[in-house]
Amino acid sequence: MQNNKIQKYIENVIENMPNDWLNLTTHRLDIYDEELAKTQFLKNFENLFNNNIYEKSALANLPTAYDYIRLGHPLSCVLEWSIAKNNDLPSENIISFDSKTMPILAVLRSNLLLNKPTRISYVNQLPDLFDVEKLKNVYGYKFELKKVKDVKEVHEFEGSNIFIDQNQENLNFNISSNIDFYINYKNKLGSILLINGKQNEKYVSEIQHVRRRETIAMTPKNTLRVLNSFVKKPLNSKVDNTFEKDKKNVLQHLKKITGTITKPLVSSSGLSIQYAIMMGLIDDAQNNYKGKKIKFIVPPNCYGGTNDQARRVAACIKNVEIVDLPVDGDNDMVKSIDTVLNKIANENAVPFIIAEIPTNPRVEVPNLIALKKVLNAKRKTSENENAIAPVFILDQTFCPNVHFLGENETLSDVKSISYASGSKFPSGGKCTAGYCVANENAAYLMNKIESHLNICDNEATDFQYKILAEQLPSMTNRIYDAYKNTREFVSYIQKVLPEAKINFVSKELATLGFTPSVFSLDLPTKGTTEIEKENYKRTLNLKLIHLMISEIPDESKFCVSYGQLKGCYWTVPATSTQGTTKEGDKDYIVRVSVSPNLDLEKHKNVFLDFVKQL
Repeated sequence: MQNNKIQKYIENVIENMPNDWLNLTTHRLDIYDEELAKTQFLKNFENLFNNNIYEKSALANLPTAYDYIRLGHPLSCVLEWSIAKNNDLPSENIISFDSKTMPILAVLRSNLLLNKPTRISYVNQLPDLFDVEKLKNVYGYKFELKKVKDVKEVHEFEGSNIFIDQNQENLNFNISSNIDFYINYKNKLGSILLINGKQNEKYVSEIQHVRRRETIAMTPKNTLRVLNSFVKKPLNSKVDNTFEKDKKNVLQHLKKITGTITKPLVSSSGLSIQYAIMMGLIDDAQNNYKGKKIKFIVPPNCYGGTNDQARRVAACIKNVEIVDLPVDGDNDMVKSIDTVLNKIANENAVPFIIAEIPTNPRVEVPNLIALKKVLNAKRKTSENENAIAPVFILDQTFCPNVHFLGENETLSDVKSISYASGSKFPSGGKCTAGYCVANENAAYLMNKIESHLNICDNEATDFQYKILAEQLPSMTNRIYDAYKNTREFVSYIQKVLPEAKINFVSKELATLGFTPSVFSLDLPTKGTTEIEKENYKRTLNLKLIHLMISEIPDESKFCVSYGQLKGCYWTVPATSTQGTTKEGDKDYIVRVSVSPNLDLEKHKNVFLDFVKQL
């Protein structure tokens, strides 16, 4: 009876859900408490369920489930809640993934750190993407495999028992006390992980963190398809056969946009491609530089996901270490790279540099001629042998239109890989895809990177390819139009609030093609002590943001992203994109992302109102 009630309610929710549940990639921070991600949304959702309320307005007023759909979203929460209710489990114990292999890898990662054995039981055959040799030798995961006829053959095990169910129609899990982790595949839609038993609830946050950093949640579009099957609603029989065409178009556009000739790789998110790059480079280094330490050089205050993921990789692999690269403020990126590379050369280690140009959130560009010279410099080890040349991994999310890797460009002579979050300008904020390209010197690494993209089942979905195919042709024009709006807004702020410190590219850099549409705003402060000044500034940050979103609700939004098709996004990096960054490296400033389509005069007028209140 209860299951029928749930099924009918979900059917009504699907009919009345807000359009944003399906179409938005980034959600409001003003109604979001990160510590209560998913739980606050579901607590309020359950209240609606108990009162049989499913009107669109009520659903739209629910608090933000996650700030970014890569981590989860309203539809993934509803799906997980429905399955949990159906199986009499806490909703936290159900986690949906876009990837079919990452739920397994998430458990293996936790057990590696716990030094706990894992057995993986499966029916018929393992997933094609499951590369046993690389998972053991590159990732360092320890597990045994067991082929079974059905779930009844999964016996008690001194460790964690994972059971893989490839019955795509199954949403009622046949739960056995012997199974700790039950993974159900949904064909091309992703997978659903059930965490069974109170003793395994400690895994929930760690597995959620894998979904947050190394892959993505099942996409809203695919989640809706699974929810429709849950309520026995017939799926749309119309088959979209444009995948091969869309993919071909995307790869051609990416080559043109980046000025490269090697085959690009397209992933489910920016962090998904970064993970494939890191694991692919580690794989190559372990083969070609056996026994040597591998050093990933990372700015400590760069995008929080980059920083966190890099340190998570190092935590799992013994010969991998993270080296801090100071790049912002009083630090010079080029000098820092030179210092770090000299030290690593002396140790005869393998150097991989991850850096953003322009930097995030302070939008700084290094001296490119000096950067090229430092990266190309020949170095010696302590034994006077030739040091291993670095690979430069460039996060180009903020300026994906700049040609760094092509012939005769800044990084053409350096082993270089460029990647970007496709959720920004490439898609105009309409999906979370990511991509990477290599120059000719680093082309040999792309096969390794692709193999790890496949192992993690993190290639872009059909829908993501479709969105990119639609949006990439207009990207260059959108970037320039957004830059013009940003330059005008920055100039206005400098005029009406000259005491504010603004981080934005110079006009000279813009002539070289660096035309971002994001700037950081360090507001003037008051107080007699440093603590008073900092607290005043943090309060002022939020005052500005709340004024903007309340006065221009149709365009100004408190959320995390960049490169959107319309409006203006406001956030404080320290409390959003730098969530997992060390406190001392966080930036308590306002980051503003301007689009090519907004009422700029209205934004100027509201900002002037803010200045008058100071």
